[in-house]
Amino acid sequence: MNVLVTGANGFLGYYLCEMLLARNYTVIATGKGDCRLPFHDQTGFIYETMDFTDPFSVHDVFEEHKPGIVIHAGAMSKPDECEQNQWQAYVVNTEGTITLLLNAEEHKSTFVFVSTDFVFDGEKGMYKEDDRPSPVNFYGKTKLEAEEAVKEYEHNWAIVRTVLVYGKPQMGRNNLLTIVRDKLEKGETYHVVDDQVRTPTYVEDLAAGIIAIIEKEASGIYHLSGEDVLTPYQMAIRTATHLDLDASLIRRATAADFTQPAKRPSKTGFVIDKAKKRLGFQPLSFAEGLKKTFG
Repeated sequence: MNVLVTGANGFLGYYLCEMLLARNYTVIATGKGDCRLPFHDQTGFIYETMDFTDPFSVHDVFEEHKPGIVIHAGAMSKPDECEQNQWQAYVVNTEGTITLLLNAEEHKSTFVFVSTDFVFDGEKGMYKEDDRPSPVNFYGKTKLEAEEAVKEYEHNWAIVRTVLVYGKPQMGRNNLLTIVRDKLEKGETYHVVDDQVRTPTYVEDLAAGIIAIIEKEASGIYHLSGEDVLTPYQMAIRTATHLDLDASLIRRATAADFTQPAKRPSKTGFVIDKAKKRLGFQPLSFAEGLKKTFG
C-alpha cells in the first residue's frame, strides 16, 4: 500500500518513513525542499517535492501516486512563529490540511492527522480524548481548526495528539534534550521553565503508535504520549545527570521570566488508556527514552 507522508524531512517524519519501509509499505515522502532522508536506495521509497499549501502541487502528487493512506505530519509548529505570522500559520496548518483532505477524498485514502496538546488550555492537565479543547495560542487554534476539518472527512480518519516530542534528531531541528546537551557541553547556562507540566513523548513511540493506528484500521482521536509527568526543568536536570554534565548550569525559570509572543498552556499531559487498550500502545519510560536518545 502507498503511504504518503507530509513533513517527511522533519523529526517525526524520519522515524515514520524508516518504520514504514521496514514494514514493506511503499512510502511517498514529501517535503517543500530537497530530500534530506537517507532512504534512496531502499525498495519502496519515493520522494516528491510538494508544498501542501499549493493545491496544484498536491493534486499532481496524489494523481501520480494515489495513496491509500496519508499521514499528515507536516506543520508550522513553533508557537511563537505562529503567533507572529498568523496568516501564514493559518494557511499552513489549517488550509494546508483542508487541501490534503480534499485530495485524499478523491482517492478514499485513510487520513491520519498529527495534532498537539496545545489544543487544550492547560488549566487541568492529564487530558483525555473527549475533553473539550480550548487553545490559548494561535498555533493551537490552527491545529484545532484543522482537527475540525478532519472530523468532517467522509472516509477513515484518525487524529493523533501528542506532547513535547523528544529523541535522537536524525533530521530536522533539535529538541529539548539535545539542546540541553549542547548548551552544557559548551559550559553555557540554560534557563528552563519549571511551572509547565507535560508527559514527554519518545519519538519512536509516537511513530509506532501512528503505524498501529494504520495497521489496526483504527479511527477517531488518540492521545499518544509518555506516562512520566515532568516539567521541562525536570527533563533538563535528568538529561544532565544521565550525560554526567554540570546540572548546576540549568537554571529554574517560570513562564513569566520569558517574554514570548505565544502563551503556553501550563498543565497538559495525556491519559493514554484508550491507546493502550485499542492500539497496544506501550511507551517507554522517560529514563529509557533518555538512554535511547543518547545511545
